[in-house]
Amino acid sequence: MIKKILLLAFVLSLISTGSFTQSIDFPILEGFKKETNYPVYTPDNLWDFINGAADNYLAYDFVDLHVAEYKKGKNVIKIEVYRHSNSTTAFGIYSTERSPSFRFVNLGAQGYINEGIINFFKGNYYVKIRTYSKKENVLRAAESLATRTALMLKGDNEMPSGINMFPSEGKRINEETYINKSVLGHSFLNKAFRADYEIGTDRFSIFLFFDETPEKVRKTAETYLAVTGIDQVDTGDGRFMLKDGYNGNIFLAWKDSLMVLISGLAKDQADVADKYISEILK
Repeated sequence: MIKKILLLAFVLSLISTGSFTQSIDFPILEGFKKETNYPVYTPDNLWDFINGAADNYLAYDFVDLHVAEYKKGKNVIKIEVYRHSNSTTAFGIYSTERSPSFRFVNLGAQGYINEGIINFFKGNYYVKIRTYSKKENVLRAAESLATRTALMLKGDNEMPSGINMFPSEGKRINEETYINKSVLGHSFLNKAFRADYEIGTDRFSIFLFFDETPEKVRKTAETYLAVTGIDQVDTGDGRFMLKDGYNGNIFLAWKDSLMVLISGLAKDQADVADKYISEILK
């Protein structure tokens, strides 16, 4: 009985610390030899695999990483399956390595192909596949591996719902991101979706912060207002324009459990900010 209690306590401690890993049964790829002799990487040893890049993954609540290689002669296809705490953080790390110039394909919630690289995310998983071979049959095999892996992994093939809140006018396609920590360099600003906009010569960014309760959203907004001091102008309906010493002019508004920030607009462009804020908060 004591042994069972100790075993249960050990398992619970692994789960609570994020050390509990799930096994990945990598699919078979015809004609290729599958090798899975890599260790399972966790937050404690991720640096051993991706060195300095580990910090970025850890900032998005990384849980574990499984790696495999498929070999056929001198041709190698490598697959890395990163698991994060939820689908939003998985999208977040995926979005930091995505470019709108890539060729997007129907893989998981979203994926792309670029010169022997296939990356996609689905549910809590961010998958990276790459080969240095230029042979057409190897590239096709890599795409087949990506498709099989996407079907194998659990989770929804859905983009985060917060992205749907962004107005479409002027939004740059496939440039939405999710920032898990220190938005605009402020430690009190966390968990925000970002979209970049371009209208004529104007370029600006919109940040959406969703929180559990209206009280938490208000507290975050008030903290930001306090940090910027008295250099703020009340627009008359609970919306503010403030001067951030590091980020310039910021337009801020909140309603219920959502806060909106807009950066990159000049003081005399309050009408542009108001237009977008109104559409988001309506």
